[in-house]
Amino acid sequence: MKYYFIAGTLTLMAADAIGQVATKSQTTQPISKVWVSDLGNGQYKNPVLNADYSDPDVCRVGDDFYLISSSFDAVPGLPILHSKDLVNWTLIGHALHRQPPIEHFEKTQHGNGVWAPAIRFHNGEFYIYYPDPDFGIYLTKAKNPTGPWSEPVLVEGGKGLIDPCPLWDDDGKVYLVHGWAGSRAGIKSVLTVKKMNTAGDKVTDEGVLVYDGHVIDPTVEGPKFHKRNGYYYIFAPAGGVSTGWQIVLRSKNVYGPYERKVVMDEGKSGINGPHQGAWVDTKPVNGKSEDWFLHFQDKDEYGRVVHLQPMKWVNDWPVIGQDVDGDGKGEPVLTYKKPNVGKTFPLATPPESDEFNSVAFGKQWQWQANPKGIWSFTTAQGFLRLYSYKAPEATKNLWTVPNVLMQKFPAEEFIATTKLSFTPNTKLENERTGLVVIGQSYAGIFLKSDKDGISIVQVTCKNAHEDKPEKENVIGRLKSGEPIFLRVKVNKGGKSQFSYSRDGNTFETVGEVFQAEVGRWIGAKLGIFCTRESQTNDSGYADYDWFRVEPVQ
Repeated sequence: MKYYFIAGTLTLMAADAIGQVATKSQTTQPISKVWVSDLGNGQYKNPVLNADYSDPDVCRVGDDFYLISSSFDAVPGLPILHSKDLVNWTLIGHALHRQPPIEHFEKTQHGNGVWAPAIRFHNGEFYIYYPDPDFGIYLTKAKNPTGPWSEPVLVEGGKGLIDPCPLWDDDGKVYLVHGWAGSRAGIKSVLTVKKMNTAGDKVTDEGVLVYDGHVIDPTVEGPKFHKRNGYYYIFAPAGGVSTGWQIVLRSKNVYGPYERKVVMDEGKSGINGPHQGAWVDTKPVNGKSEDWFLHFQDKDEYGRVVHLQPMKWVNDWPVIGQDVDGDGKGEPVLTYKKPNVGKTFPLATPPESDEFNSVAFGKQWQWQANPKGIWSFTTAQGFLRLYSYKAPEATKNLWTVPNVLMQKFPAEEFIATTKLSFTPNTKLENERTGLVVIGQSYAGIFLKSDKDGISIVQVTCKNAHEDKPEKENVIGRLKSGEPIFLRVKVNKGGKSQFSYSRDGNTFETVGEVFQAEVGRWIGAKLGIFCTRESQTNDSGYADYDWFRVEPVQ
């Protein structure tokens, strides 16, 4: 069966029915062996998502919470996660199976594509607004979070329009707030509010600049629009992803003037940034609801991980985190009491390991560009078959290769092991497959065909993003179709050690410890691939039996 992104087809509109569909998905997912936020004693530890789900936004529908994040050029894009308690999360799908414009994103576009999105539930439908800094602001909709999602429509075209968030006002008017990317627009650190049509799918005016952060809030971005007790609120981070703070703006008028208040910063917590996120409330229990805030922390090679903070309202201002000194400004918590949602729900985590026993591989996997041609087949025989696909002309490394199948780092420490066999086309040389840790630099263990068979090769590529060539070290030989086990052990700080085994028991360490690096606006990723250098009428292939993520021993 040819690989394609499988979206759901249910169109249930009632909130409880939507929740039942998501919960069914949640209960069948194995639990991570390397990170669980729920402590099992009524408390949780941060991060609640210890993986690179940057720029999170959340909405609640009845008893259910839905989170989305940036996905940049990864495909499928716009991941959608579900939770019943804001602590235990399951990845239930993606809103984009291909990223438009299709041909543009058939080439790697590191750092481009889907930037900070927003999700809202309105009139029985989910709305996702997402920006592409090179093309404009898009909208995709669905009646159920598992899909099907509508083809994206351009709400407003233009360069540098980023971080949109809608607001449906009490009088029926519809607004959109967004920021600006200096790299495209030539200006940043300002926020703009614009009107939209009733359908919310088209901007109808030039907008009004409602906040200029150049003096005290440089790089203000990621605005989230809300209305409460007659006030319009704009939640926004400022000061940069690694060093910034959270501000909230409020006004009785949608166009301002807005008052400004810092509501959370790092304080003494050691949680740097704390960068942009989402306010969400719980369904009332015994007549009382709670307020919570999800945001990200930039952890370099681990990406931007998601934290959950308690929130309260004081004099119509939010206070996020713990206000230790009582000055109205909070700081992040490391552990805290779980949200009171009236029930206790089972543990849940996003997927990591994959036995490849299904006709669709796990939702954690994403390509490095829009799939083109036949890259992979899933089967009912218990493996994933990757066919070699011709790399782009003149490519020097994997940075520009679209058909690399990747997933996020799942924790600070873990071991990833995969079992595979490689059957290259005997008429070709330089077909390759293997396991890689990839960022702006990368390293891995590859299998490479040559005129004498298959070499086991340890590979490093420093500054791949600058088009630098790989360095190879041949460490052994392998017969065509012979099983082999490839492994990487990641220790704290992204220190990565590769090894391989012929029997799955005794592993031989190869190469020096590799320092994992960030990608373009993302953390390092784990990947597998199968490529060739020349065009031919047939292809070799690699059969991946399984991919397992386990704790460091």
